[in-house]
Amino acid sequence: METISIQKIKWIKSLHLKKNREKENLFLVEGEKIVNELIQNFPQLIRLIVCKNSFIEKSEELKTISLDRIFQANTEEMERISTLNTASTVLAVVEKFQTKAIDASKSLLLIDGIQDPGNLGTIIRTADWFGIDQILCSPTTVDLYNSKTLQATMGSFLRVNVHYDDLKPFLLENQGKVYAALMDGIPYQQVPKDKVKMILLGNEGKGISPELLPLLKNPLTIPGKGQAESLNVGIACGILLSYFCGE
Repeated sequence: METISIQKIKWIKSLHLKKNREKENLFLVEGEKIVNELIQNFPQLIRLIVCKNSFIEKSEELKTISLDRIFQANTEEMERISTLNTASTVLAVVEKFQTKAIDASKSLLLIDGIQDPGNLGTIIRTADWFGIDQILCSPTTVDLYNSKTLQATMGSFLRVNVHYDDLKPFLLENQGKVYAALMDGIPYQQVPKDKVKMILLGNEGKGISPELLPLLKNPLTIPGKGQAESLNVGIACGILLSYFCGE
């Protein structure tokens, strides 16, 4: 197998920027667990893999990838192409997934303007845990393919369909079916579990967009007892899904 070239290093580093990822329809994945999972489930989408000797020696999955797509790198080179504070032993350049249309007959989450990649990643991971395999995000929501988002999903982005689109048409078509997490609303424990299939979560600081509020007929709140102003949106998501989607 070839060693990574300076040109390829520069090209991979250019994919750190969202505009370049969108232009080339590619994204970066780092970490042994996630890359091995990618190789097992979506080998056809992997453009190339850059890795250290230690990964080459222990990854059985890597043996299924043709050598012309694998490039060897040392620690310094991995650090140059990594988006993480501590570079992994492997990085993959991957073609973006084709998202599916949202199926309104199934359970789903709606995300309005969440900006923190860690929060979005946590929500995707939590949805996967509770068996929700589709999320509809507003265009103002942080990019799924942000490296911090992907890391926070711990691989759940491979199983959850994350689709970006204007939320207003969907809310108009499904009035009365969507329950929104708000500071003022019905305590979630008072709502029958089997009634809630769609939950809307808003921006960390501003909440749900003002233009969407008139379309929401079912506000939910998580009652608190202490002095904190609000809950982290990822934590709120976990509480609501545990109640409505748990056993």
